[in-house]
Amino acid sequence: MPRTARKISESNIYHVMLRGINRQDIFEDDGDRHYFMTTLRASKEASGFKLYGFCLMSNHVHLLMEPADEPLGRIFRRVGAKYVHWYNKKYDRVGHLFQDRFKSENVVGDLHFITVLRYILQNPVKAGMVSNPGNYRWSSFPAYIKGNGSITDIAFAESFFAGHDEMVEYLLQGNDDTAMDEVDYDLRLQNERAKDILVRVTGCESVAAFQALDKKLQKEYARQMYLQKVSTNQISRLTGMPRTSVFRAVKTVDYSVQGAAPSSPLLREWNVGDGSLSSTFGAAEDADDVIW
Repeated sequence: MPRTARKISESNIYHVMLRGINRQDIFEDDGDRHYFMTTLRASKEASGFKLYGFCLMSNHVHLLMEPADEPLGRIFRRVGAKYVHWYNKKYDRVGHLFQDRFKSENVVGDLHFITVLRYILQNPVKAGMVSNPGNYRWSSFPAYIKGNGSITDIAFAESFFAGHDEMVEYLLQGNDDTAMDEVDYDLRLQNERAKDILVRVTGCESVAAFQALDKKLQKEYARQMYLQKVSTNQISRLTGMPRTSVFRAVKTVDYSVQGAAPSSPLLREWNVGDGSLSSTFGAAEDADDVIW
C-alpha cells in the first residue's frame, strides 16, 4: 500500500518526532546526545531551517521547526544517515536505528505554536526525569531562559508575549498540553466530562448561551474550567471563544491552586539582570557546556 502523502503546513512550521525503531533507546550517553546536536546544527547551517524548540529523550526526539527551501524528508535523511552511521560504528551494530518514517504534525496558529513549544520543553518533567524543565540540558529550555542559544531560534516565540519574563512564566506553567496523539501523558478529559464541567461552572448548555454572557464573565469561566483540567482546545470548542482569547484568559492561572508550584518563585531564581542560569535551572556543569 502506498504511503499517505504528508500534509503541507500553511504556516510552514512543523512539530517533528524521530523515534527509535521498536521504541528502543537512541541515546546511550551524553556523548551520543552531543553528537546528534552537532549533526543537527550542521544540517541547520546547510539547509537554513529555523529551529524553535527541541528535546532529546531516551528513545525519541521532538523538534519544532520551520524548513526553508529543503523539505523535511531530505533534512532528516541527512541527519539520520550521519547519526546512525556514527552510532552503529560506536556500538558495533548494524541496521536501522530510527523508525522508518518520522512523524510530523502541522502547527496551525499562534496558540498552537506556543502550546507545542511548551509541550516539547516540558517532556522531561512529564516523563518524571526532572522536577523542572530547566534541570534538563538537552532541550531548548536553557536557551529560552538565557535569551539565546547556539542553535535555537527564540525571537519568534518571544514575539507572542509582552516580554521575556512573561514568556518564561508561560513555559514554566503546569499544564495538560498534548501533541501528536502522544497518549502517555495525555491528561485531557473526555469530551462528555468536559461538557459536564462547562454546565456546572457556567450554567450554560450551549455555545449560544455562553456567547450571550458578558465578556469578562466568559474569561473568568474559561479560567475556572482550565483549573479543572479542561484543555484550551476543549474550552474553545465548547464555548465558541477564539483559541487566542482562551489563551489570554488562562495564561495567568495560578497553578498552585492545583497543587503545583507557582511559576513566579521559579522565575525569581533566574537572574534577570544577566540572564544567567541558577541552580534551579540546572546551571552548566562546566564552562564547556553548550546552551543549545
